[in-house]
Amino acid sequence: MDTRRIATFTGWLWIATFVFSIPTRFILYAPILDEPNYVTGAGEVARASLATGAVFELLVIIANVGTAVVPFSILKRQNEAGAVGYVSARIVESMFIGIGILCILAIVTLRQDAPSGTTAALGQGLEAVYEWSFRIGPGFFVGVGNGLILGWLMYTSGLVPRGMAMLGLIGGPLIIASGTLGIFDVIEADGPVQAIMTIPEFFWELSLGIYLIVRGFRPSSPILAMDTTIRVPESPSAVRDER
Repeated sequence: MDTRRIATFTGWLWIATFVFSIPTRFILYAPILDEPNYVTGAGEVARASLATGAVFELLVIIANVGTAVVPFSILKRQNEAGAVGYVSARIVESMFIGIGILCILAIVTLRQDAPSGTTAALGQGLEAVYEWSFRIGPGFFVGVGNGLILGWLMYTSGLVPRGMAMLGLIGGPLIIASGTLGIFDVIEADGPVQAIMTIPEFFWELSLGIYLIVRGFRPSSPILAMDTTIRVPESPSAVRDER
């Protein structure tokens, strides 16, 4: 198993989640998110931007699942149930991202081919579904998967520095708490309080991606120091240890 290559590939997938998600949310989807009456407008305004954003989010889904699937063979050595749980959490998060993509594309379609009597409220309703899919997926399940599960796997395995993994163990509960408070309308969704509560998780994911690209998994990790046995072709019954 080439653990260095796995680490590097995983790191680049983490970086891809930032590269494709941040400009989509704040730039490419801005024509819809900043214009409540977008669906009742006319013409092809910002169609290319919105289509690009949808494709970018599809790439985010691929990268999300990849960050869990690619290192699975290593993470399961530490705890197989935890590794499976992490893959599952990433898939659930990606499902909500997919719902958001469908809402954006539906709004674009309605602007082009809106039936008679269509009002701005229809587009605003689809936008509301997009916002809640974002708040539940990246705004809640990220804390479960990337924060708690992955943070725990990395902390207990020693694959990365434990101080770095602590960012995930701290950031995960904060993401879950902020998402829950947003659902109950205790704090403003996407407001300054929630933004502050996401900082540890943001730096956990970013630092993990950079670390895996630059350094890879730590060779001192117990799960990478496991003995391996190789069957010698000339003597099918013989094995030798490689340390």
